[in-house]
Amino acid sequence: MTDTVGERARAKAPGLGPVTPETHLAWILRRIPLLAPISVSLREAHGLTLAEDVTAPHALPLWDNSAMDGYAVRASNLATATPDTPVSLRIVGEVPAGSPADPELPTGTAVRIMTGAPLPSAADTVVPVEHTRGEHPGEQWAESSVAILRAPVPGAHVRRRGEDVSAGSILARSGDHLGARRIAALAAAGVSSVRVRPRPRIAVIATGSELRGPGETLSRGQIPESNSVLIASLLAEHGIVPETVTVNADDADAFGARLAELAPTVDVIITTGGVGPGRHDIVRIALEAEPGVRAVRVTVRPGQPQCAGSLRGGAWIFALPGNPVSAAVSCELFVLPALRHAQGRRDTQRPRLAATAEVGWRGASERLQVLPVRITVADGVLRCRPAVDPGGVSHAVGGHGSADGYALVAAERGDVAVGEQVDVILVDA
Repeated sequence: MTDTVGERARAKAPGLGPVTPETHLAWILRRIPLLAPISVSLREAHGLTLAEDVTAPHALPLWDNSAMDGYAVRASNLATATPDTPVSLRIVGEVPAGSPADPELPTGTAVRIMTGAPLPSAADTVVPVEHTRGEHPGEQWAESSVAILRAPVPGAHVRRRGEDVSAGSILARSGDHLGARRIAALAAAGVSSVRVRPRPRIAVIATGSELRGPGETLSRGQIPESNSVLIASLLAEHGIVPETVTVNADDADAFGARLAELAPTVDVIITTGGVGPGRHDIVRIALEAEPGVRAVRVTVRPGQPQCAGSLRGGAWIFALPGNPVSAAVSCELFVLPALRHAQGRRDTQRPRLAATAEVGWRGASERLQVLPVRITVADGVLRCRPAVDPGGVSHAVGGHGSADGYALVAAERGDVAVGEQVDVILVDA
C-alpha cells in the first residue's frame, strides 16, 4: 500500500518550539546561502549589493579645478586689492569646463575660468567674478583687463586634485547597497562595472481553498485573496519582482508536487497559510517530508507559527501564517532580513527608532508584540498610536492598510502607557 505525503506527515509532530524571534532569525541567517556574484554595468546596478570592494581607478577630482566662475590668478599679485584701490590685471586667456588649455600666467595677468575647468598650472587662486569689475559699467565679465576688488586668500575657490578621493582608495565595500548617491560617486570616479549579488528569484504561493480572486462571486466561507498581492508588493518595495505568483487550494500532495516543480527554478519560495497544527494545514503537512525545513512556534504576536528551511530541490522556503497581518509581520521580521542577507547586505534589518505612545495599550504576555501603528511627528518628536485593535491584530487587514510602521513591545515589558517610549520600525514613511 502506497501512502501519500499527507498521510505520512499527519503521523508526525507539528514541529519545534517555542523559540524567540531573535533565535529564529539567527537560525535562518546561519543557513540561507548567499547568492552567487555577477558582474553588471554601473547603470544596471541600482538596488543591488556589492560583492567585493570597489577602488577608485583615478583621483577625484582628476586635476586642480575651479570651484567658481571667475578669474584664475596668482594671489601674491593681489595683496593690496580693495574696492577703493582695486588691482587691474590683464586677461591672457579663458578656460571653460572640459578644456585642456593650460595658459601661461605672467605677473600682472589673469585667466577667465569657469566652474569645473582645470586650473592653469601657474595659478594658485580663483577670484569669483562677483569680486571683480569689468571695463564698462554694468558688464559682468571683462574683455581685456579686470579690476580685482579685494585681496583673495591664497588657494581660495580651488578644488585640489584627489581632495575628494585619491586613486586606489576604497570607494565602497562589499555588502554596501548601491543607491543613487553611491552609484553616482562610483561613476564620478570612473568606475564602469561592479561585482554584485543579484536579486533573488522568488515564487509566491498563497494557499487556502477559501480564497477567491478579484471580482469572483463569494459564497459562504469564501474570502477575497489578498496575501499574494501583499507579499508581491512587499517584495516590490525592495526592488524584487517575483517570478511567479499563484494561489493553491488545500491539497497537500498537489502542493508538494508544486514545490518539487518550483524548487530547482527559483532561489526562494514564500507561501502564506497552512502552517498551523490543523488537519488541513497543507503547507506544514507537505513540508514534514522535507528534512531541511523546520516548523516552529515563535514567541511573537502576530505570526507565531513559522516554517523555514531548504528544500531538497534547491530553493529556500519561508512558509508564513495565512492571516494577512501575521504574514506581513513575518515578512518584516524574517523574510526581508534573510533576503538582504542572501544578497550580501550587512544591514539586514531596518532601523528601529524610539517613538512616544500617544495612547496606552495592552501588551502580549510572553511574546514580542509587533503592533501596526500610525506614526506622526509633532514638535520634532516621533509619536505613534495603534492602527488596529491590539487585542485582535492578525486578521485586521483594513487597519493594517493605514499603518506607517510597527511598534515592538518586548515580551517582558507588559502594557504600554501613554507617554512611554517604544521602538518602531518605519515601513511606509
